[in-house]
Parts: sequence; structure tokens; C-alpha cells
Amino acid sequence: MSNAVLGLSVGRGLFYLIVAGTAWGTAGAAAALVFQDSDMGPVSLSFWRCAGGFLLLLAARLMRPRRVRTYGRPATEPLSRRIRRIVVTGVALTVFQTAYFAAVQITGLAVGTVVTMGSGPVLIALGARLALGERLGRGGAVAVVGALAGLVVLVLGGGGATVRPMGVLWALLSAAAYAAMTLLTRWWGRDGGADSSDTTVWSFAVVALCLLPLAAAEGLVPHTAAPARVGVYLLYIAAVPTAVAYALYFAGAAVVRSATVSVIMLLEPVSAAVIAVALLGEALTVATVAGTVLMLAAVTGLAVAETRSLVAARREAAAPV
Repeated sequence: MSNAVLGLSVGRGLFYLIVAGTAWGTAGAAAALVFQDSDMGPVSLSFWRCAGGFLLLLAARLMRPRRVRTYGRPATEPLSRRIRRIVVTGVALTVFQTAYFAAVQITGLAVGTVVTMGSGPVLIALGARLALGERLGRGGAVAVVGALAGLVVLVLGGGGATVRPMGVLWALLSAAAYAAMTLLTRWWGRDGGADSSDTTVWSFAVVALCLLPLAAAEGLVPHTAAPARVGVYLLYIAAVPTAVAYALYFAGAAVVRSATVSVIMLLEPVSAAVIAVALLGEALTVATVAGTVLMLAAVTGLAVAETRSLVAARREAAAPV
């Protein structure tokens, strides 16, 4: 349903984004288990992730009573605008995911993650200032710098990273698509005419259609000795870090400032690092602790600043003239 119509608060939007970023971080561990137990490739995994997410979201949408399904959709939104919104979001999401996989394949997971997730907040902050008039402020700028420093320490702290120019270019393309998706979601949310659940459901249909030819070339059906276990992993990836997380992301990104969104979503590598240490047996290093502390401090600082600015704006609006 449309968050604008339902009056989704900034506080709840922040909570949605925190849950989404944390859920995204579990996708990597689940994907590693899929790759461990089968010969499925990354593009095919992306296709099944998005196709499964689309089916789950569509089923959930159709199971609601009709009055609930139609309540959040603005009656005045032209069909052409709705289609354009869905297609643009779907294409941006496709480029974001596919270019990231290409970056990881060429230059490695560490560099690909740092360049993509690190340049995303910078591009979003610039775009929000130029296109949306959202000021980052001194405190916001410090938080973004702290988050990026934490990301670098967390991901590159172990050393051994290799930088390849073509991989960096793919990572920058992924970051640009992510920035465009975030800024457009915020723009449509400010306009008040976008249904976030409608965008989420049908954007995944667009992504699945875009990825289908590439996934077919790579091999849609994996060879595995444990099909039931792989099926459970795929169902989890489609449900939690995809259907649930992206539904929360699109709803939260429509009401929270774009730069704040980009920093909060850096919780993804934090949760991935915690899972790697707690469940996958990776060593707890100084870099892991330092990077995690820096990024959590930045996220907390921006969330508090976002809430305080909202309270201040409400008090100013309520003050007698």
C-alpha cells in the first residue's frame, strides 16, 4: 500500500530500512551455501531470487481483501506513469545487481563491495542535493565519511585485495543504478503518488524478464546431490532478503532522506560480517570489530539526526505565527 496514503512515519521508515539492510546481509551466506551444494551460477541465482520474490509478493498481494489491495493506490495516477515507474525501477534494479556480480567476478568481492557500496552514498548525497534539494548538513557529512571509512576497514582490513580497472567500472555502474533507484523512490514518495508495494511486486517481474536470457545461457536448473536443501536455501533467499527486504526498502526509502537511506543500507556488509564470524567460522579480527563499530555509529548518528530534524520541523510548523 502507498506509504504516502497510509502516513508511514519517518521513524517507522528508518526501522524498515534497518531490517531490510540486515536481511540483505544474510543473502550472501545463503548464496554461498547454494554454490557449495550445487553448480548454480550467480546470474541464475539472481534470476530465481527475483522470480521467486515476485511470485511470493504477488501471492501475498492477491491474498489481501480487495478493499485493502486497492486502498493505497492513487486513483489519479495515470497508467502510463505507473508503467514508467515500474519499468524504470526494474531496469535500475537489474543493472544494480548484474553489474555488481560482474564487478565481483572481475576484481573480487572485497573491492567490488567497497566501490559499489562506498560510491553509492556519495552519488546519492550529490543527487539528493542537486535534484531533491536535500541538504546533508555537517553532521550528515561526518556520518557518511565515518560509514565509508568503516566499510573500507571492514572489507579491506584483511588485505589481499586486487584492483582491476574494468571491475571498478562495473562497480561504479552498479552504484549509479543503485543511486538512481534510491533517488527516484524518494522523489515518487515525496510526490505522494506512488504505491510502494505495487512498485516492488512488478519491478521484480521486470528484473526476472531481463535476467531470464542470461540465466538460461548460464543454466537455469542446477545439478545437485541435495535438491531439497538447495530448494530451501533458494526459498529463503527469495523470501527474506528479497521479497520482505525490498518491500521494506521501497517503503522506507520513500519517506527517509536519500543520503540517510544509503548509509543505513550499509548494514548489509555489517550483518554479513557478523554471520561470517558467528555461523561460518571466520576469525574475528580487529578490522571486523573496528569497521563494524564505525558503521554502526554512523548509522545510529544519522538515524538520530533524521528523527530530531523531523521533530524540529513539526514543532516549527505547530508554533503560532
